[in-house]
Amino acid sequence: MCRFVSLLLVLAAGVAVGQEKKPVDKKDPPKEAPVVKPREGKSETINLFDGKTLKGWEGYEDLWSVKDGVIVAKNTEALKYSTYLLTKDKYTDFRLKFASKLVTSEMHSGVSFWGEVYPKADGKVTDPKKDRTEHTYKGHLVMFPSGYGMYDLFGRNGLPVDSAPAKKAGMGKQHDWNDIEILAQGNRVRVAVNGVAVVDWRDPLPDRIKEAPIGLQLHSNSVPQEVQFKGLVLETFPKEDKLLTVK
Repeated sequence: MCRFVSLLLVLAAGVAVGQEKKPVDKKDPPKEAPVVKPREGKSETINLFDGKTLKGWEGYEDLWSVKDGVIVAKNTEALKYSTYLLTKDKYTDFRLKFASKLVTSEMHSGVSFWGEVYPKADGKVTDPKKDRTEHTYKGHLVMFPSGYGMYDLFGRNGLPVDSAPAKKAGMGKQHDWNDIEILAQGNRVRVAVNGVAVVDWRDPLPDRIKEAPIGLQLHSNSVPQEVQFKGLVLETFPKEDKLLTVK
């Protein structure tokens, strides 16, 4: 009997050891974003673009111009780093309505905000003038129209936003005008494309949000490209807490 009991104890110990060696899946649950309320301030409507000049903006003059009432971003030589046409004023909570058209190339463009002008780019830049990084941006980016979604420039890279609704809303209009609305309040970003709500996302790291310039993107590329913008009407500290262009 004692030998039988000893055998059972040995077998039980073996099972216990085997259980201890079994890997345990301990995936951390995704971090839930806090709710940061919209900031308070004076609500006013500003035409960021007067239709004739780049007054109120700064960027490389050989890459940005105005033609036939639209802002034109155009490069003929390779761009090592993405460059931006930046507002001279800074913003936190805003609603921005505009239209954009990708004329040449298949590269996406975008609108940056909540960040900072970042001439050192990837850290390898020693001469911003030579490397043309004086108007580089670090921060949040809403992308369109070749690749829709959101990106954290020189930070977390791609953000967890489903790009499928935006792609559907812009289907067949990659090289045509797309109407876009961006509503940024607190730590929440909402986007509409051609009258369809496509993004509703809160940043789980609100400390990254800064009062900052808004930038129009001309993406780094090895081939010539052209992107156009028009409209660009901005409302500071929006009164309405919803997208206005959604059908």
